[in-house]
Amino acid sequence: MSSNASARFAALLTESAARQDWAKLVLAKYHGPQVDLSRLIIRPVQLREQSHLSFVYRFDRRDVTQNLPLEQGLQEISRLLQSEFRYAHLMTTQQEAHLTLSQKGQATLRVKSLSEAREVSTEHNRDKQRWVDLDRPYLHALGVTTATHALIPAMSRKWKQINKFIEVFAGARGRSALAQADHIRVADFGCGKGYLTFAIHDHLQQHQVQAEVVGVELRPDMVQLCNQAAQGLDLQGLTFQEGDVSHCDAGPIDVMIALHACDTATDHAIHAGLRAGASIIMCSPCCHKQLRPQLLSPHPLQPILQHGIHLGQEAEMITDGLRALWLEACGYATQVFEFISLEHTAKNKMILAVKRPQANPAADAQTLSQIQAIKDFYSIREHCLEQLLRSSGMLPASPVTLKTAVDRLLPLAEPDE
Repeated sequence: MSSNASARFAALLTESAARQDWAKLVLAKYHGPQVDLSRLIIRPVQLREQSHLSFVYRFDRRDVTQNLPLEQGLQEISRLLQSEFRYAHLMTTQQEAHLTLSQKGQATLRVKSLSEAREVSTEHNRDKQRWVDLDRPYLHALGVTTATHALIPAMSRKWKQINKFIEVFAGARGRSALAQADHIRVADFGCGKGYLTFAIHDHLQQHQVQAEVVGVELRPDMVQLCNQAAQGLDLQGLTFQEGDVSHCDAGPIDVMIALHACDTATDHAIHAGLRAGASIIMCSPCCHKQLRPQLLSPHPLQPILQHGIHLGQEAEMITDGLRALWLEACGYATQVFEFISLEHTAKNKMILAVKRPQANPAADAQTLSQIQAIKDFYSIREHCLEQLLRSSGMLPASPVTLKTAVDRLLPLAEPDE
């Protein structure tokens, strides 16, 4: 690494190792000989009272770990950034540093200080944090564990999903107005067998929060099963009801959940959460049918989007991207991220929205302008969530852009036959 940016990054690594405030280093954008290597995660560890760096190579179907003495490890990082990786993300207790290397070797470094210090552990064997204990009674009632609280192998994917869901919720709650609340109301639309509905109720109860949790599901057999399980465990404040998210009024809501709600059902669920003034909205969309037939492929993208799989991915990205932007325009801080690994479920994206403590009309107006520009670029005529928001008065009337006006006038200008 010969550039000034690369040299400064190398100095940050050395200084962080000396201060023992190195939390984690991630190397990505791999371009080496191993086709299934995606990234490398490096963290400091203590082995036999000696400082080492633990290298975890993430392949598609396996992880490979290698521990190197500190000095040797730093040399190996330098070699890897010269030859095999084009991106590095260093996380310390006080700051984050991002190094980006172009194909020609030009380096760019960005360093950001943290508002709160993060903790660092150098223990070699660290137990994975589990947000849900296997001995929770509802897990056995729902068939996740045996009577002796052992995980049923066929339910391992569901078990990981439950843990990840509670981890995401706990983090969102800590950033929201609900952080210190002692009474929280939750609606889970399309709850299915209620795994996550039971999990969030149990999580809140364990944290001494009075929880009112309602699961809404179309299938009456699932509603009956879940209610019987809740009653059998004497879980106060947990109920299930039959209903469709587009017509269901779950009452006041602090947390709105909709995982794998199909197509526009996700829009109705988001709208229900917004109307109720929910502090947290958690969605994992499923199916993206509404926008795909509307999308006009702009000229530079036509050769790429002639393939059906690319068009479908584009429709998914735009649909969920617009959902996130409308949530932003309604006063929420929004994230879109991988909820659970693709190996566990094909529907792995989550839209997480946490209500901001203060309104920012200027930023909301700018977001609406960005939305309109995207709609014009792709010639999008309608999006279910926008229609719901405008019909309920939560957004101003749709602006008439120059392009829209021209489109409306063209039929009038055509001569009579």
